[in-house]
Amino acid sequence: MSVSTSNNFTLVVICSLFLLISAIHYEPNWKSIDSRPLPSWYDEGKIGIMLTWGVFSVPSFTTEWFWEQWVTGTPSVVAFMQQNYRPDFTYADFAPMFQAEFFDPNKWADIFQAAGARYVVHMTKHHEGFTSWPSKYSFNWNAMDVGPKRDLVGALASAIRNRTNIHFGLYHSLFEWYNPLFEKDQANKFQTNDFVMRKTLPELYEIVNMYKPDIIWSDGDWMAPDWYWNATIFLAWLYNESPVKDTVVVNDRWGSNARCKHGGFLNCNDKFNPGKLQPRKWENCMSIDRYSWGYRRPATVNQLYSIEDLIALLVETVSYGGNLLVDVGPTSYGTIAPIFEERLRQMGSWLGVNGDAIYATKPWTYQNDSMTPRVWYTSKTGASGVEVYAITTKWPESVLILGDPQVAMDTTVSLLGYPGSLKYKPGATGGIEIYVPQLTIANIPCDWAWTFKMVGLKNA
Repeated sequence: MSVSTSNNFTLVVICSLFLLISAIHYEPNWKSIDSRPLPSWYDEGKIGIMLTWGVFSVPSFTTEWFWEQWVTGTPSVVAFMQQNYRPDFTYADFAPMFQAEFFDPNKWADIFQAAGARYVVHMTKHHEGFTSWPSKYSFNWNAMDVGPKRDLVGALASAIRNRTNIHFGLYHSLFEWYNPLFEKDQANKFQTNDFVMRKTLPELYEIVNMYKPDIIWSDGDWMAPDWYWNATIFLAWLYNESPVKDTVVVNDRWGSNARCKHGGFLNCNDKFNPGKLQPRKWENCMSIDRYSWGYRRPATVNQLYSIEDLIALLVETVSYGGNLLVDVGPTSYGTIAPIFEERLRQMGSWLGVNGDAIYATKPWTYQNDSMTPRVWYTSKTGASGVEVYAITTKWPESVLILGDPQVAMDTTVSLLGYPGSLKYKPGATGGIEIYVPQLTIANIPCDWAWTFKMVGLKNA
């Protein structure tokens, strides 16, 4: 067969596969929707950044649930309002103060790129109902009509796509705390769904068509089942007809009966970390501020994730087959606080050395070592066969003893970021003993965690 004929044959095969995939039609039921393969970019990406930003960023006192806490009488919130605002002040009065006057989407995009993120999830609307885009379905309660007077979603989408290769995604809350339509449906025990038909669904169709996101990260689902939200009908449209039908991924928060069961990948609960390998793709969505997703002015350093803890959580999550979605809360004036920016850049610095052990990896036979604690495994297929990575969050003194890798005659071991191969020997009762180079602070390849790469193992 000639080269030309071979290339033509390959092209025909690729086109045929594309047509076959495009011809698949998903029905509005979970069996059909759950059968859709997860686009590979999401699993390979491993690391995302979530942005929790809205009117709640103005008081920035407790959490993004500030309005709900005020209405329900949380003592600290009530006292805060009494001490700092006039008696007739309403939550809506915070909206004009949400100015985002220092918001520079290009700078944000550069920070996320430096962090090593492969996707970003930008908040379009939290449970307060304020939309960060000029929605036709949120009159005078959106970022174009009041506050920033700007399309915050569109600005960041353009910056991300023009300056990076990061996938752009959107967070959207299905419900709103004090929307009269939702309160009426709730009073009717969700046997009516006027709120969904007049607000939730139109907004979802609007943001998909306007911004063409690669992720729809749904939330606010827990009070009603999926049929109230018309979830499967929307997802069938998303997978069959939308402008992102071949690339988009979604989470599992589409109804009280769907969470942790259905959708593209599983969030289950906030800060979900199952501690073991899962049968389905999952995501650990966590916040650098341990007590809030949104920006919180009273936060102290000891209430934030240290970079050591953040890297350790990233490594553990990926070893169990998950993705890590790292949340930061921007300020009301449109900046990412220096302490959050530092954490993100530190994470990116570490990934610059150790990214091969994270991106596009798969869980290995073992997730953590059976002999030495604080060692986590990942793997991938490389040019020389299966590569197994042992990532330790404690620098070994002179020898790293691992109980699970089984060496062969041609096994090679290296330290990511350090030139050359490392010496080793089979362990006395199996496993491997790796001789660790004696390094100084000046020539150690990175901080916080270190990756030993093994190629040619018997049990790879």
